[in-house]
Amino acid sequence: MTFPIFEPVNPTNQEPKPDPIRVLLVEDDEDYREIVGSELSWHGFAVRSFADGDSLLGSLDSAAEADIIILDWRLPNISGIDLLPRLRERGVNLPVVFLTSHPQPAYEKLAFERGALDFIDKTRGVEILARRLRLVVKSGEPAANSEADKPIVCGELALSPTTYRAYWKEADVALTVSEYDVVHLLASNVGRYQAYRTIYDLQYYEGFVAGQGNQGYRTNVRSSIKRIRKKFCKLDPTFAEIQNSTALGYRWRGLTVPAERGMPWLLTPRSS
Repeated sequence: MTFPIFEPVNPTNQEPKPDPIRVLLVEDDEDYREIVGSELSWHGFAVRSFADGDSLLGSLDSAAEADIIILDWRLPNISGIDLLPRLRERGVNLPVVFLTSHPQPAYEKLAFERGALDFIDKTRGVEILARRLRLVVKSGEPAANSEADKPIVCGELALSPTTYRAYWKEADVALTVSEYDVVHLLASNVGRYQAYRTIYDLQYYEGFVAGQGNQGYRTNVRSSIKRIRKKFCKLDPTFAEIQNSTALGYRWRGLTVPAERGMPWLLTPRSS
């Protein structure tokens, strides 16, 4: 499928400005995608649009010539927040900005934790978006934070924030991004129980309601932990690091130690 490339327009018939900022826009709403692409073009940007994350992942050659990526949060097949680490795994380190109609603080926090450089509510309009894009590109900030990207080693567990991968005894546990977030939370707070609600909010967002009754989210958390444990036990049947308290929640037992040198497997991109 071919996606349109919007060339910057020149409504005032003046000489075009050199070197427009090149944008990759991922938005599943066709009408909104065309509106944003056209208006950004009017503001002097060169925009290439994609209807979903798979289309962008299948055209990564375009990223080599781009300056910035705009992601919608809700996308078919793979969400914008899950698409971001997939791009990093494939070596795409362009600045990423979220343009979303879901501006909840928990979403914004997660976007920044994943390495996004801005988080913009769609209701702010394209003029504000254009200004923020210019600021992000002008700032030249790296897409990753060096401190936040340092591997975490907790006993036999090793976590690589740059690739969102978890290793147990040097073997990839093959966690999903959501499952990785849960393990990261537990391993970053060794010995301290994390409440059911805290884990649930991490997987969705604060205040999200699912399941039956006021405590229905506990069932969802138990199911998530069960899937995570199953993946660890597939590698090591003796695995017992995730502990449970009915009253307090879940915790990771073990001793956190600084990441050691000689762990190149921590930085190996996940095969697609």
